Amino acid sequence: MSTRQEDPEAATAAAPGPGEDASGDAAPDRGAGAAAKVGAWFVGRLPAGWFTAAPDIQVDREEITIVGVLADPAAAGDSDAELAVAAAGRIRRFREETRSRRVELAREAEHRFRRRVSWGVTCGPVTEMFTTLSVPVMTRLRQSERRVLDTLVDAGVARSRSDALAWCVRLTGENADAWLSRLRAALRHVEEVREQGPGAR
Repeated sequence: MSTRQEDPEAATAAAPGPGEDASGDAAPDRGAGAAAKVGAWFVGRLPAGWFTAAPDIQVDREEITIVGVLADPAAAGDSDAELAVAAAGRIRRFREETRSRRVELAREAEHRFRRRVSWGVTCGPVTEMFTTLSVPVMTRLRQSERRVLDTLVDAGVARSRSDALAWCVRLTGENADAWLSRLRAALRHVEEVREQGPGAR
């Protein structure tokens, strides 16, 4: 599968500062409960004919990412190259035809949930993100940890320490996916129990 990324659209052009939304207000709600609310809101508002199944909706502190699946353009006898071209054409048409509605939904969601909205689709062998959001994350590292980043930079694996740190995060995600999935499931359970506690409203 190939993944293509393009420049952000106007609705998601800028990232909020740490702990703030675009208007400077306090950070948005977090946890599994917030993710469930976001997912339910989008499922109830997305046009029925857009995707072949419920979209994958991911939520973190700053961003909501919606990735839907378009109808597969596969035809008997098509080569991989032909499938990729057909998928790219279908993705381009979907993007153009749904742009105004997606921008409208994104603006409403950003106002409601205080997170930026990013869109993407999968069609056949191609996944393309229409909008992306990069957020700076500050951290403190000991010398031994900084040396790991410097080794990656010196070896040409990364261009800078920040690029090396992002590379390490991606590598961890790729190689610890099952563990991270279990951890996220456990966090959702903790959130559900917390919401049922005596202090819950």
